[in-house]
Amino acid sequence: MDSAAIDRFEAGRGRLASLAYRLLGSAADAEDAVQDAFLRWQAADRDRIDVPEAWLTKVVTNLCLDRLRSAQARHERAAGDWLPEPLLEGDPMLGPADTFEQRESVSLAVLTLMERLSPVERAAYVLREAFSYSHAEIAGILDITESASQQHVHRARRRVSAERRGGGEVDSASARRVVEEFLAAAVSGRTERLVALLTADATAVSDGAGLARRLLRYTTRERIASFVRAGFKATPAKRRLAGGSPAMHIALVNGSPAVLAVVDDRVVGAVAFDVSGGKVASLRGIAAAGRIARLDEAWRQHEHDVPVISAW
Repeated sequence: MDSAAIDRFEAGRGRLASLAYRLLGSAADAEDAVQDAFLRWQAADRDRIDVPEAWLTKVVTNLCLDRLRSAQARHERAAGDWLPEPLLEGDPMLGPADTFEQRESVSLAVLTLMERLSPVERAAYVLREAFSYSHAEIAGILDITESASQQHVHRARRRVSAERRGGGEVDSASARRVVEEFLAAAVSGRTERLVALLTADATAVSDGAGLARRLLRYTTRERIASFVRAGFKATPAKRRLAGGSPAMHIALVNGSPAVLAVVDDRVVGAVAFDVSGGKVASLRGIAAAGRIARLDEAWRQHEHDVPVISAW
């Protein structure tokens, strides 16, 4: 393949990776899908491709749909038993963030909610909300009618809106203050304050540091507060599991505040928060090594704020 063809693909790689990440919720899977698309680009008769960007978008989208359908068939991504891979603010895979819709479409909350959509609904929603494709363009990418595209997007919007907490964008500084207060209450063991900082319908989910076979879920304020208090209580066993005494940093992950546990400049766990109305609406604990590998790599490559807790 000539250098011009390679350059043409590379010019769009970032956009394709961002599309694949939104569809799959996994940076590693997104990179694999984009690499598969590159191999197809290599083998294609490029002289017969009128609009390379459209051709590549269709290829990546359909590769992702194949992966989603295959995973669902193997029951690997059952709704309620899967968490998206968190990405640190500034990661190019987060993609376009000019509008509220674009920012929301890559939030951990919406990526999780999209698991409840069919693969085609998910693709239509992402193409429309995050990349502003017309229904005619979506129809061409997904091999459906324009009317079907409109229906898929409408259903996806309705389902996401019905289950999305808060419903609007939250000021990042205000959200950070809520998380700082929540963390202080958690570390000090003030259960009553934790309960007060949770919305009435708050939820929490954790991968159990990657040790649990299924996600751990909590659905009442009291149970969430007990889980958080126990989780943030320092013990020798937890320090051994983490590889030391972590420092606690607050950073933006997928556009929302998160507490990162860091040992020797290595991220060993993350708790991402969804804040609404000055309270915590949901939190997600992610510590499985494979799920935070990209976040950890990005963390070590960038400067960051001083920890809010220097040694846990």
